[in-house]
Amino acid sequence: MTAPAVHESLLESSVFPMAPIGSIVVERNEKVGETDFPALSVGKRGVTPQLAGVAKTQTEGDRKLVRAGDLVINSRSDRRGASGLARQDGSVSLVYSVMTPKPELMVAEYGHHLLRSTAFQDEFFRWGAGIVDDLWSTNFTRMSRIRVPLPPLDVQRDIAARLDEVDAMISKLDELTKALRQRATDTAALFGLSDGYVSHREDAHSPLAGIPDHWQRTKFGYDFFESTERNGENPQGPLLSISEYRGVELNTRTNGQQASLDVSNYRVVRPNQLAANMMWLNHGGLGVSSLTGYISPDYKAFWISPRFYSRYVHHLFRSPRYVDYFGTIGTGVRPNAQRVTKTALDMMPVPLPPMDEQSRIANYLDEVTGNIDHMLAKVARLRDLLVERSSTFLVDVVTGRKEVA
Repeated sequence: MTAPAVHESLLESSVFPMAPIGSIVVERNEKVGETDFPALSVGKRGVTPQLAGVAKTQTEGDRKLVRAGDLVINSRSDRRGASGLARQDGSVSLVYSVMTPKPELMVAEYGHHLLRSTAFQDEFFRWGAGIVDDLWSTNFTRMSRIRVPLPPLDVQRDIAARLDEVDAMISKLDELTKALRQRATDTAALFGLSDGYVSHREDAHSPLAGIPDHWQRTKFGYDFFESTERNGENPQGPLLSISEYRGVELNTRTNGQQASLDVSNYRVVRPNQLAANMMWLNHGGLGVSSLTGYISPDYKAFWISPRFYSRYVHHLFRSPRYVDYFGTIGTGVRPNAQRVTKTALDMMPVPLPPMDEQSRIANYLDEVTGNIDHMLAKVARLRDLLVERSSTFLVDVVTGRKEVA
């Protein structure tokens, strides 16, 4: 009988001691009220002050305390890479694991880069558990068993210093990305407004506020019809993802969880259907597809009424007014996980211009956003290359293949 293959982590080192995370950090599990400490965001940029537009928990006390110098990581696999070192006191959702490095064993800045390395993210995912791909998580108990390399403290500091330089370059790219996205947002903010046709019939907070008087008004449930088509035994195309920046696209991830082995229950998306991640609408997690494929069973797909031009719909629901509106109708106790229910979506007001105006709006925004998307793609590729080289450098040093220069 053949023995089962033994998993070997990319972080396994023969030159430095290995230790389980639980032995080099102390978990911080103190609950605080949401008004006691400033809210923090944890994402690909590390731990930062709460990002604008991110919904906050509605339950007093449902927060975890974070102190400056703590390491924080999101336990959910679909927030891959959302981790880092806190530079200030604050609070985060209970979905995060918060830990304080033991200073005699780990330099906090080294821990920051270690948690954010691709090799660690792969291990973090491998130790997780769950029933569907979007709810796969690795709690602190499981994570505490992951073995990581512990070079001498001076080597840890040298590694961190080198990778801090790379992070500074990545931050500049992020600033450029933000500026490009703001340009796209400024363009989209002009969506549907015509001088001389401004309506005063709507509440200022309604997504219909300021639309031309000659446009009709409808509700989502009247013109968008949920598709219940599933893969079954024969997948209709490749796995698709819903990008908050580009909408529906091919899932090109080569690491982490991509899809369950059994994709029969995954939802089929057809060209000109609207696909939506109902827990990420307030971040632009929806778009009209140009592809046939399948998406997570927790997402939804909708047929669009012939009264609407599909590309107009794509830009409309991804415009700032609707992204903000989704934040007001979402429900949930976790920031970054505000679900919009089908009932709430059906009641959502939608502007319905004449078809020729829909076409002109969509064509204009396709051209403008297409140029910006091309620039964003170039920046993203450069950023990914820096992140990849940063992660490779850390692994090469801790495994003895390279020395810190």
